[in-house]
Amino acid sequence: MNRAFEKVALHVALLAGAFLTLFPLFWMISASFMRAGEATTFPPHLVPQAATLDEYRQLFTRLNIGRAFFSSTVVSVSVTILSLLFNSMAGYAFAKLRFGGRERLFGLLLSALVIPAQVGMLPLFLILKEMHLVNTYWGVIIPSLASVFGIFLIRQFMLSIPTELLEAARIDGAGELRIYWSIVMPLARPILATLAIFTFMSTWNDFMWPLIVLTDQSRYTLPVSIASLVGEHAQDVELMMAGSVVTVLPVLVLFLVLQRYYIAGLMVGSVKG
Repeated sequence: MNRAFEKVALHVALLAGAFLTLFPLFWMISASFMRAGEATTFPPHLVPQAATLDEYRQLFTRLNIGRAFFSSTVVSVSVTILSLLFNSMAGYAFAKLRFGGRERLFGLLLSALVIPAQVGMLPLFLILKEMHLVNTYWGVIIPSLASVFGIFLIRQFMLSIPTELLEAARIDGAGELRIYWSIVMPLARPILATLAIFTFMSTWNDFMWPLIVLTDQSRYTLPVSIASLVGEHAQDVELMMAGSVVTVLPVLVLFLVLQRYYIAGLMVGSVKG
């Protein structure tokens, strides 16, 4: 009897947690289809009385949010693809290649995790300014091409790849680049998918660095563009919610598409960790 009660209580708690988690998302989507001023009425409406796409039309026509969507897509896709390449190469080197000072260098990299990212923004900005990369997409992309977290994540996974498999390939005459691309990368798909989701989400949602580097509104990413609407349309809650939906949707779609690989990567990490 006690076990049945505990099971019911657990399911009730899980359902309550799921409701509390999903309700803000539900209201955001619902409010984005409401007419102007309807979301701020009292008592508040949970669903629109007459659904409309006016706020979305305003975003993509008068406010030209499509340009910001394009900027975010270019930056996020470029950072994700290039960071997977560089992080996987570094992770492979730290996991499977032998060279002097490997462990010390990796430990030095890990120590950088305790340094807040904001500390390096000023010197990084000055470097990019000298390279004439301020107010360019490359100014946003280059600082994210590799990360200590990405290198660590892939290294830990690649440590689980049997060294005998790589030695057999070397005996057959395969070079390191061939081993990395043809053997290691296919085996690392789950962890690469996991890192791709993390990287895309963090880059897509990044607000501070694009705000610092990009000075031209035509190059603003979605978070910066949505934030700039607050001052002009502070009372237009429906418009803000429509912009939030546009911002959240690509990340949600990516997660659903790569969910299988994401879970596999986490499970492998938990088993090998």
